[in-house]
Amino acid sequence: MLTLVVYDIADNRRRTKLAKLLEGYGRRVQESVFECFLSLEEMKGLHEKVMRRIQADEDNVRFYWIPPGAVAKSLAIGSEPPAPPQQAYFL
Repeated sequence: MLTLVVYDIADNRRRTKLAKLLEGYGRRVQESVFECFLSLEEMKGLHEKVMRRIQADEDNVRFYWIPPGAVAKSLAIGSEPPAPPQQAYFL
């Protein structure tokens, strides 16, 4: 499922660590917004990793789960629309 991860973190070090983590899960579409196609297990794992990297009393991280029907109706201007990562199979 498409998950938008949006954050507002003032501390440069924590913000950089979070961005590097998210780069392993999806595509950056704005400075503080990532599109990630994740299974339920991947979402749970990412949530746990994010919680270990932020200070909840200072930082703001939001996860928005977008249903497949809504993704098909999305419009992107200036970049590619959301799409699951391509998988390659070698035989």
